[in-house]
This record gives sequence, structure tokens and C-alpha cells, in this order.
Amino acid sequence: QVQLVESGGGSVQAGGSLRLSCVGSGYLGSRYSMGWFRQAPGKEREGVATTDSYGRTSYADSVKGRFTISQEKAKNTLYLQMNSLKPDDTAMYYCAAGPWVISGRPLHPHEYNYWGQGTQVTVSS
Repeated sequence: QVQLVESGGGSVQAGGSLRLSCVGSGYLGSRYSMGWFRQAPGKEREGVATTDSYGRTSYADSVKGRFTISQEKAKNTLYLQMNSLKPDDTAMYYCAAGPWVISGRPLHPHEYNYWGQGTQVTVSS
């Protein structure tokens, strides 16, 4: 069983930065996908940034150039560096993982079957 625990959320002013971390336990396998998703009140969960065991990355258009996803395999940790934050980035951020490489829709939440509990990010104007 894979467990994911996020941390690093908080409240910042617009233009600020945060770094989210997701520590995983359990074994995903040699081929896997991991990513960050977010959900604001009244909105559907959306993909923010994903990566896989090959190191490929995908980003939502709304965060390209501002967010960077990375992984530290030795520590089983996934990161999301968020810069130039905007009020529209306010949401609960979730870490997700799946024991496969996703080729079609890496930003689609239904492609992942392991989820963390989420960490809140609030950006004020």
C-alpha cells in the first residue's frame, strides 16, 4: 500500500513563493507517475504538474513558467516549487501517484489511484 503525505502549504501574498513536499511510503514499482493536483471550493479537481519515472513533466497552462515539479528518488519525495503565486492559485493541493507511466492524459486525476490528504495554499491579493 502506498501512502502519500503532503506538507508545505500556507498563506502568502500574491507574488510570493511556496514549496510543497510529498513524502511517499510503500513501493510504486520501477515505472510510475506522480503529480500535484488542486481543488478550489466549488470547482473540480485539476492537474497542476506531473512527472514520471522517466523524468518527463507536464504542466497546466495556468502554471507554466511559475511552478516546477521535481522528485528526489532517494528520499521518496516529490516537490512543487511555486513562484509568482496568484490569488487564483488558492486551493487544496493534493499529491497523487500511480504505478504506471501515463502517456495520454498525465494531468487527468482519474489516472492516479493513490492520494494524499492535501495541504492548503492561500494566496491573498
